[in-house]
Amino acid sequence: MRAVVCEGAGGVEVLTVGEIEDPKVAVDEVVIDVVAAGVNRADLLQRQGHYPPPPGAPGTIGLEVSGRISAIGSEVEGWSVGDECCALLAGGGYAEKVVVPAPQVMPVPAGIDLVSAAALPEVVATVWSNVFMTAHLKHGETLLVHGGASGIGTMAIQLAVAHGARVLCTVGSADKMEFCTRLGADVAINYKEAEWASVVKEATGQAGADVILDIMGAKYLPDNVKSLAFDGRIVVIGLQGGVKGELDLGRLMARRGSITATGLRARSVEDKGRILAEVVGHVWPLVEAKKVRPIVHGIFPLEQVAQAHEALEQSAQTGKVLLTL
Repeated sequence: MRAVVCEGAGGVEVLTVGEIEDPKVAVDEVVIDVVAAGVNRADLLQRQGHYPPPPGAPGTIGLEVSGRISAIGSEVEGWSVGDECCALLAGGGYAEKVVVPAPQVMPVPAGIDLVSAAALPEVVATVWSNVFMTAHLKHGETLLVHGGASGIGTMAIQLAVAHGARVLCTVGSADKMEFCTRLGADVAINYKEAEWASVVKEATGQAGADVILDIMGAKYLPDNVKSLAFDGRIVVIGLQGGVKGELDLGRLMARRGSITATGLRARSVEDKGRILAEVVGHVWPLVEAKKVRPIVHGIFPLEQVAQAHEALEQSAQTGKVLLTL
């Protein structure tokens, strides 16, 4: 079958489309004939050699797909050959076929086309597990989202608004500010032109944000702590701004704040299945009611995988980048 393979680690020039063996289904897995695959920043890191797949995962890149089931393991229930689905993976999505543990497979929400469905699993599972299952964002609270125009950011804005929260976000351009406010953010801050922490304090009447969803890590740690409300919660899900920072424990204690750092890829099948069951139960109804939607910036054929990676690396996108097969 066709798949994207990396000839070593490095820039987009290491990405090629080649032939690999078809996957073999285990008793608790399904095979999906892939229609589309999501492109994520973790994919860029894996290509660069900085984010190897967890033990047992396919070596090929790709953390989410949509498609149709073509084979079912003997112990799998609830799925039939030909069913349309989307799935969260530990790897292997940039290929014509992929095997997936059954708990990591979800139905496509009603009203969503099969290609766009590939934009959902990674961002929805990330946002739901962190903002709602971990940080417990409540109605009337304030969420600060860094990278508001990213795939995760656009989903976080929509889900928070749907749950009655106030949303502030940071972005890198005036166009992205406008997009995020149209999506429902109350305040969008261009971090290239303003000190975002000062704007957050002003916009919240000096109260700060109850929950901060952070993709930056070390670079934003001091200002994130400064921006916390009393009993505020910071959830770190990315390290684009570095891995080691200075933490003012005194200020954190004064705000009765907490910091959690999480990852999704290396979680157990059971843990991922628990998250995705909540996604189907709590988020899919919002998608079907058109209160939440996948935001797709661009769609590239598999052969243009290098261009897809470049689009994400340049941070010019609003929402998700997809590959189609």
